[in-house]
Amino acid sequence: MSTDISLKGELMYLGQEHLATAASLLFQAYQNDPLFQSIFQVEKEGYAQRLRAAIREELTVFHEHQQPMFGLFHDDTLEGVVCMTRPGSNFGPERFWHWRLRMLLTAGYVSTKQMLEKERIIAEAMPVQNYHMLTFIAVHPNYQQQGLGDLLVHAARNELENHAESAGISLLATRSEYGKFFASRGFHELRSLQVGEIKGQLMFLAREDEEVVENSAE
Repeated sequence: MSTDISLKGELMYLGQEHLATAASLLFQAYQNDPLFQSIFQVEKEGYAQRLRAAIREELTVFHEHQQPMFGLFHDDTLEGVVCMTRPGSNFGPERFWHWRLRMLLTAGYVSTKQMLEKERIIAEAMPVQNYHMLTFIAVHPNYQQQGLGDLLVHAARNELENHAESAGISLLATRSEYGKFFASRGFHELRSLQVGEIKGQLMFLAREDEEVVENSAE
């Protein structure tokens, strides 16, 4: 499946052949993210290897369970990526079990435990049960400031529109610039969350026909 997006590129579902390139792009985007630095222990040797392994495992499991992963291509160049989880229990528990085993072998016990804790904290803070979770979104450094981030958000919105059971799209913004980016594109803050030593904004984009009760920021 592919969708033409003006003259800037082509939006496609990521296949198995794209996962390595997508993982490399996401590593570049998230290696300086404070939450991932905390979870994967940036102060200890092997941080890059642990983060790379975790991203690879996430993308592999997403692909195996046919979760929405979109890539923005220009010719054969991958310029941006957005990954989400669909609502429903068919992915969550099964993902945690198999993903935990893989993560233990690649990223280590502490990082695996903290990643699962992050998932739990977000799930418990959400005021709705059925929603998409935006887990990764990134534009390659060489193609930033060209409006490609808007195209990736557009892809996420289209995914939401195709699933009437979803109340909206949730995400955790761990840097102020992330929060500003998503706030300017229709997301609003539900509350402030503490994940380990890192604070973030739990943000949500509700369907037009949904009403979501906001929690006060803490």
